[in-house]
Amino acid sequence: MSLFQRIFLLNAAVLLAATGLLLLGPVTVSAPVVLTEVLILSAGLVAMLTANAALLRIGLAPLQRLHRAMSTTDLLRPGRRPDVSGHGEIAGLITAFNTMLDRLEAERATSTARALSAQEAERRRIAQELHDEVGQTLTAVLLELKSAAKDAPPALAERLHQVQETTRGGLDEIRRIARRLRPGVLDELGLRAALASLVTELPADSGLRVRRAGDRELPELDKEVELVLYRVAQEALTNVVRHARARDVRLTLRALPRGVELTVADDGRGLGDAAEGAGLRGMRERALLIGAHLSIGPGPAGGTEIRLAVPLRTRPSPLPPGPREEASVA
Repeated sequence: MSLFQRIFLLNAAVLLAATGLLLLGPVTVSAPVVLTEVLILSAGLVAMLTANAALLRIGLAPLQRLHRAMSTTDLLRPGRRPDVSGHGEIAGLITAFNTMLDRLEAERATSTARALSAQEAERRRIAQELHDEVGQTLTAVLLELKSAAKDAPPALAERLHQVQETTRGGLDEIRRIARRLRPGVLDELGLRAALASLVTELPADSGLRVRRAGDRELPELDKEVELVLYRVAQEALTNVVRHARARDVRLTLRALPRGVELTVADDGRGLGDAAEGAGLRGMRERALLIGAHLSIGPGPAGGTEIRLAVPLRTRPSPLPPGPREEASVA
């Protein structure tokens, strides 16, 4: 039955009931209408409108639920689908909406995977060029400056030494940028070592004290999952340094019964009413890429807490709870 037919039948039922009461009831309307008849007809009209409104509200309630779902749907925050209820066109509309959400989320996941893959490939290429081209060029410049300083007069040699130190500082900065673009330690030593390296590379003048904690024994993770965990931690720490005005931050990586959980919590000023920027949206897109759940909210010490729960893609044998490690970097 179509929506038009349902509304028409509801209104027809109310009008037929009112007509039957008017025909079969003892109520009549005189030529000059008296007050009693006006009151009776008014009461009948109110009852008819009330019944019609109640029946329409019951019949159109699934559309109201669908409207709320459509108003709150966010592809970066997959949630529960609206239940299929109602009849005919209403049930078909809800089913079509749920199917559309499934298709959009799948398409977004595919496009996000391609974009992030291209981004990582470009990061790798730039890091390689910085290391091989710019790094080697600056290394050659350092050697030439060192050789020239040996044969130069004392006054010129002093200036050459200063230029040499400046060049060495630039070379160290280029190497640091290359490591942030593509962390080789992640491929060579694993996720825990990469997170430790990430903490030590924070600016020394930030005044930030970082405490690391976590389980020594973690389940085996895919390279893609490790990269997402690393990038989320990297973006979270970068936001803390740039925006949080925090003094302490805690970085935790622990094992769950069926996955792992990364937590970055600071004692800064929090998000407040600020809209999510590109960094937080990038975290959500990376989380969707591996089927993880990302939550961003107030932390236990005020500030902001970012929690990324990653389910395992396979079902390995459960790991016994291992000892925990604690470390701090000021």
